[in-house]
Amino acid sequence: MHVLSINVANAHAITIDGREVLTAIHKRSVNGPVEARPLGLVGDEQADQSVHGGLSKAVYAYPIEHYAFWQTVRAQAGVAGWNDELPHGFMGENLTITGLLESQVCVGDVLRFANCDLAVSEPRFPCFKFNATMGFNQAAKLMAANAWCGFYLSVRVPGPLVAGESFELIPGPRDVGITELFRARRSPQRS
Repeated sequence: MHVLSINVANAHAITIDGREVLTAIHKRSVNGPVEARPLGLVGDEQADQSVHGGLSKAVYAYPIEHYAFWQTVRAQAGVAGWNDELPHGFMGENLTITGLLESQVCVGDVLRFANCDLAVSEPRFPCFKFNATMGFNQAAKLMAANAWCGFYLSVRVPGPLVAGESFELIPGPRDVGITELFRARRSPQRS
């Protein structure tokens, strides 16, 4: 298990369905090390802290294993070419990871890095900004159908993170899985 890239963005205005909204979903890979602090990564912003950010949602991780699916459905929707690879951070994640899926983590599990500990706190619920970023209106429904939501992390032990760094999964109480929590809390308004 390791981090392929560390991704950050500044909040900026975009137009979605004729309405101007503030977003920081357009993350881009940066050279590390990047400091993880209690409210997130240095250099990263959250535009709407009612749904992103704060102590329990400081960092968002997404598995690279799902990227091929998204590349294919974007091509099928006609918003991208078949060979258009998605850059790391495209899903809005701070950490593009490999080797750990949503179905393998529970609330309270810890991702232990060399100089930092991040605790799994909850799944990410997609919104209209995700549809706009993906380029088609069914993206959030596809994420919900597959429960390929990624997961938020709180910063237990602040410290630097570096792309390419491996991490260890330290099991927590193992009572509530991310996939199960995502499916249980998903409402018709969110999908």
